[in-house]
Amino acid sequence: MNPKEVYLSKPWLKFYSEGVPAEIDIPEISVPELFDRVVEKYGSKAALIFYGKTITYRELKGLVDRLAAALADLGVKKGDTVALYLLNSPQYVIAYFATLRLGAKITPISPVYTSIEVKHQIEDSEAGTVVCQDILFDNLEKAGVHPERVVLTSIDEYLPALKKWFGKSAKAKAYGGRPTLSADDIKKKGLYSFQDLLKKYSPAPPPVAIDPRKDLAVLPYTGGTTGLPKAAMLTHRNLVSLQGQALAFWPIFEEGKEVVMAFLPFFHIYGQVVVMMGGLAQGATLVLFTTPDIDKILSAMERYQASGFYGVPTLFEYLKEYEKTDRVNWKRLKLIACGADTLHESTIDAWEKRTGAKIFEGYGMTETTAVSHSTPLHRRKKGFFGVPLPNVKAAIIEPEGTEFLPVGEVGEMILSGPNIMQGYWKRPESTREVMMEIDGETWMRTGDLVSMDEDGYFHFFDRKRDLIKYKGYSVFARHVEEVLYQHPQIKAAGVVGVPDPTVGNLIKAYVVLESEARGKISEEEIISFCKEKLAHYKVPKIVEFRGELPKTDVGKVSRRELREEGEEC
Repeated sequence: MNPKEVYLSKPWLKFYSEGVPAEIDIPEISVPELFDRVVEKYGSKAALIFYGKTITYRELKGLVDRLAAALADLGVKKGDTVALYLLNSPQYVIAYFATLRLGAKITPISPVYTSIEVKHQIEDSEAGTVVCQDILFDNLEKAGVHPERVVLTSIDEYLPALKKWFGKSAKAKAYGGRPTLSADDIKKKGLYSFQDLLKKYSPAPPPVAIDPRKDLAVLPYTGGTTGLPKAAMLTHRNLVSLQGQALAFWPIFEEGKEVVMAFLPFFHIYGQVVVMMGGLAQGATLVLFTTPDIDKILSAMERYQASGFYGVPTLFEYLKEYEKTDRVNWKRLKLIACGADTLHESTIDAWEKRTGAKIFEGYGMTETTAVSHSTPLHRRKKGFFGVPLPNVKAAIIEPEGTEFLPVGEVGEMILSGPNIMQGYWKRPESTREVMMEIDGETWMRTGDLVSMDEDGYFHFFDRKRDLIKYKGYSVFARHVEEVLYQHPQIKAAGVVGVPDPTVGNLIKAYVVLESEARGKISEEEIISFCKEKLAHYKVPKIVEFRGELPKTDVGKVSRRELREEGEEC
């Protein structure tokens, strides 16, 4: 077979777990219809547990319908954009499903965004409504935007009457001493109170016809290589299909019986689609946290007998050495998953030695509705992020062309499937750059340099933009970082190329040492360590020690910020 035929034959199917289909039928329903079906089955079951406060599926639907009726009366209609500027909370879930019930679309805003970033997203997404955490309202005002309506809410609105110490602790940590608006302030500023709206309206929103294939559900913003973030257009069908694909790939989960720790931020596609929607789509109980308080998460895992745990590499790097990690019987969990960044092999080895439990990696992007690949339960391959989900096609092509590359060669990964975005919001040129047609089928260029082995397992090398060219050699920043992480005294590392007129790019390593090693290990020692493990052209020429490294919203090292720093020098 030629390379193209090899990929289209889906060699990975022979390693699917027993009972996992190659394709699934995707129901032609909207997200609200999917939610209603779950409520019909599991109405009396706990949907959310928020610091001890329990909300059942039936109660949650009532709150969703009340807010949907309120928003409709305030003027929100099908096709509008509603911005969710919130911490993880019951209000996030309520506002999310209420907005979709009206046929409006959501744009989730990161609580750590600057006012400039908030302004860009609200204006670019054309959000006429903002559901805002009270502690974030000051930043919204500083943004200088004037949405038609702002609905304010506070995390203490759903804290339990009992266990006040627990609630106060959560609130103090989330609010950080920041001032909030009084009821009078809310009225004076022409704002709406989340709770007042729920009390005022009955759970009877107007019926809205939604076309799952055409109507947009979410506009999540994703950082570009340069410039301001742009939004991926995700339809109701994108979201519904991903839930079906994921559930089919993980047949270990039982509807209505799972408990999931929900601490990953819902504004991020991983926390929103995999944790929040993934849990609610199967009738699971979500144990919600406004902030990732490790001690409380570990305690809750045992208290509520969690069956699913979703994390990011930096979290597992921390937990593998954290003194209280052993409080959890990790081997009891059905799934421990890692996404959003590459998990270093040193972290995997140390974690498994410490806990006796396995981490299953996955791969996805905002543009793929969070996931496209995952690792089969019965067959992991160290160094590989897994195989495509049911209904997903994946292939490797030339990074700067369109020719399919032979198995084993490194190129750009392209994807096709029902979970792939429709394009970038108001960015036709950007859409044309990534979307391509092959034999009448639409594929998306991921911008990631990947290879596939003969079994159909995929290995990540780097983002195209993070590839370093040194004297004509191609150097993958990730592989240099892998070596740095093998050093026992290196806590964190980031590698970038620094422009140099004579060699193209000099390899620079930003390194955070363990506290006991600071001031005792030199730059030369780090370079010597790399020389023992890397080809000469891959060895960093510059090492800079830092107290910490810039991070993205989900905690991975931001090479983009490091690269920009290097270019300014």
